[in-house]
This record gives sequence, structure tokens and C-alpha cells, in this order.
Amino acid sequence: MATISNETLITHFLSALAAERGVSENTLFGYKNDLMALHDSMAVSFVVMTADDIRQSVQKFHIEGLAARTVSRRLSAVRQFAGWMVSDHIRRDNPSLFLDNPKLPDPLPKSLNEADVSSLITACSKLEPPYDLLMQAGLELMYSAGLRISELLSLRLQDFTADKDMLLIRGKGGRERMVPLTAIAIATARRWRDARDADGPDAETDQLLGYRSQEMTRQKFSLLLKQVARHADLDERKVSAHVLRHSFATHLLNRGADLRSLQMLLGHADIATTQIYTRTRQDRLAGLVSDAHPLAESDRKE
Repeated sequence: MATISNETLITHFLSALAAERGVSENTLFGYKNDLMALHDSMAVSFVVMTADDIRQSVQKFHIEGLAARTVSRRLSAVRQFAGWMVSDHIRRDNPSLFLDNPKLPDPLPKSLNEADVSSLITACSKLEPPYDLLMQAGLELMYSAGLRISELLSLRLQDFTADKDMLLIRGKGGRERMVPLTAIAIATARRWRDARDADGPDAETDQLLGYRSQEMTRQKFSLLLKQVARHADLDERKVSAHVLRHSFATHLLNRGADLRSLQMLLGHADIATTQIYTRTRQDRLAGLVSDAHPLAESDRKE
């Protein structure tokens, strides 16, 4: 096995990921890029590489000016890859197992303010039909329920046939949650559904945002969203589907939502993931203590 090239090992690893875990093409592409970067940075075979070899590669990445998050991701890919080599008896040990990740910055989630979200939704009307109504429905649903882009694109026509104001969403890890929708988002989604099939049902796709037998993709939705951002006079680099999800969470928290409810709405497995939003509004937390804590009574009486 020691004679197998690094490129061949990477290919076998990606095939195993696709077959055993069913990972997406984008994920496979990311693994390939990260592992090829490691291959380019060292002169030894993956079969015999040591922890010191990997440390030297990491040092090269830092010298090249790569972000800590990128280096950390590459280390994660190496751990997965080396673990696969051990499980397939290509090598006996995982040399990356006890290597420390670089210290990562703690980024705050980026979000739009409420006026910007309103402008974004209004600007959908400037797109050519039928994408004006399609994008309005998509953005209102996403902002109404804090949906991930994958969750939005998984919505089907039948989700809006009954008179209901809740959706069953299957999120990350197959976890299911019920999310409420605003009356405005439901009405717009149904208007789009009716307009979409005005000339008869589309037998090729039942995706809600599909049109003329073509399913909406992440890439196409992102391009349309950038167009909407330009029409709304917003910086398109700061507008994305995920930013809209962050905006949903931030705005709810600002208006008094509790963290447990927000965790359920967002579909977070761990409330620690949800707590990051509290750091975007330290002033609100201070105000909450001033208004609600018993020891603040004296301040109000004075």
C-alpha cells in the first residue's frame, strides 16, 4: 500500500465518503481541495506522514497568510482522512489525532436591520415576472421561519395546500421541527403556488420554488438574491440566505423572544449555538436586568 500515490488515496477516500455517508458534491470538493493542499505542502506519502510533517504543513499555511478557520478546516479534513486510512488498514495510526487546532476568532453572526429586510422584500417587485413573486415568497418564508436555504428549497407544493400556519421542517442531521409562519408569508407563498401552475400543474417538479420544470438551486437563488439586493440599494456582498436567517434570530431576540424558543425555531441541537445571538445585543441584556431584576426596584423608585 505504501506505493499508492497521495492522489490515489484521496480519490479512494472521497469514493468511500460518497458511498458510506452520502455526502454532497460540494463537501467532496472541499475535502479534495484541502487534502490536495496538504499533499502540495509536504514531500512524503500520506501512508508514512508523521505528526511533525503535518505541523510543518500547518506552519507553511500560516506563513502563506491563510485564515485560522481555513487551517482548522484543513486539519479536520486530515483527521477524517487519516482515520479512514486506519480503518482501511492502510496505516496503523492517525498522526493528526492529537494536533491542536489554531485558535479561532469568535465571529458574531451578521444580520440586516429590520428596515433593510423590509427593503429587500419590497425590491423583489423590480425583478422580471415570475421571479418577482417567486423571490418575494422565498424571502418571506425564509425570514418568517428562520429557514436555512436547504430547508427553503425542500418545500413542496403540497406543504401549502391545507389551511395551516405551521410547517414540518427536516433540518440538519434529519432533525424535525415545527415552525410557525406569518399570515403574510403564507398568503404570498400561496399566491406564488397559484401563479406557478396557472397554466396547469408542472409534472416535472413539485418543489415550491420550481418553475417550468426547473428546480430552484442554491446558486440560482443566490444570484437572484444579489439582484434583489442591488435593487434595494444594499451591498450585495453583505446579503445572503444565511444572513437572512441570522436576521430572523436577531430581530426575534431584540423583540423579546427567549433563547429556548429561538433554539426550537432555528433547529439548533445545542442551545450554546443559539446563545451567540445574545452577544449581538449586550445593551438589550443590560436593559433586561434593569427592568426585571428585583434589586433594580430602588433605581426606579428614585
